[in-house]
Amino acid sequence: MDGINHELLAPLESEFAEIAWGIPKSGEKHAPIWIARPKVTDSAVKFEMLYCGICHSDVHTGVNDWGPCNFPFVGGHELLGRVVEIGSKVTKFKVGDNVGVGCFIDACLKCVNCLKGDEQYCLEGMTGTYNGEKKHGRCGGNQETRTAGGYSGSHTVHEDFVLKIPDGMDLEKTAPILCAGITMYSPLMHWGAGSGEKKTVGIVGIGGLGTMGIKLAKALGNDVMAISSSAHKEALAKEKGATMFACSKDPESMKANAGKCDLILNTVSASHDINTYLPLLSKGGATCVQLGGVTSPHTVHQFGLMMNRMSIAGSLIGGIKETQDVIDLCFKHGIYPDCTVVEAKDIDSCWDKLTKTNADGIRYVIDIKKSLENKDYIPN
Repeated sequence: MDGINHELLAPLESEFAEIAWGIPKSGEKHAPIWIARPKVTDSAVKFEMLYCGICHSDVHTGVNDWGPCNFPFVGGHELLGRVVEIGSKVTKFKVGDNVGVGCFIDACLKCVNCLKGDEQYCLEGMTGTYNGEKKHGRCGGNQETRTAGGYSGSHTVHEDFVLKIPDGMDLEKTAPILCAGITMYSPLMHWGAGSGEKKTVGIVGIGGLGTMGIKLAKALGNDVMAISSSAHKEALAKEKGATMFACSKDPESMKANAGKCDLILNTVSASHDINTYLPLLSKGGATCVQLGGVTSPHTVHQFGLMMNRMSIAGSLIGGIKETQDVIDLCFKHGIYPDCTVVEAKDIDSCWDKLTKTNADGIRYVIDIKKSLENKDYIPN
């Protein structure tokens, strides 16, 4: 197959070579490559990959939307696997457990944010599951200074950054909870939508993030307003649990829903006018939380904020405990993203679809074991 990197890494004593599907150089398509993975040490957990979600963040990183990416690049920060080996000091997991790994695999664990469970805001900088700098000492191995994600056959991660997947979860649909789920759950909890006091939560953008947000906000006991520029999204949003709908391109719809939201989670990742959504917030302390990776600045009408004591904030995934909490909540309530299972050979087509549109809110999930069985799509 054209584009295969046939060069097998020469692993150091602390590493082994693993099959992955990555981008060899900027601008190229995905191809089977070999990468170095750390061998198991005292506190490490090695797991065979079963499924890996394909996130729009993978796309943004791999095509340099968010700054220069390091190549070869292996995406995937929604990892779902089964433990095959543990270190002598591991206490949280055993061989045969189903486990997950989310968007980061290391942090300093000693700064004020790490100590309160917000490792994603580590003051020394978390180490991302892919394209992350190995600097805190728990990633293992020496061959590569940057991390490689879950589009691969296996991984080895320090137990402090591995998550428990309850027996009985639908494994094909669980992986995206580790990004899409926690991205929506963390701001819901931080801004009081999980306190037991019912709020009206607005969700802007009814795609892969937005539909998950609707399900979680409803499960936490809230009313949900779906907000979209497309009027035809109303049926999909209400199917997922929304009780209200506002079309941002319809002035009458926006006027009818003005002031109803106690909290808005904005998932839009393209350039847009945030002022469109602020009139939907209630007066006296409501917040619009920005979740989409928009790189262009927003222009905000300050008097609108001042006169209504509104806030604009941001949120980034969640810590390890909070991610475990959302996994357990989803298991309890039977909440899953809407998923389509694909193989590694389909990664580029999935990236293309995510770049163009995600009108139905589908999350793509790679069946790793099935992909490895396809001998035409592994390195020689």
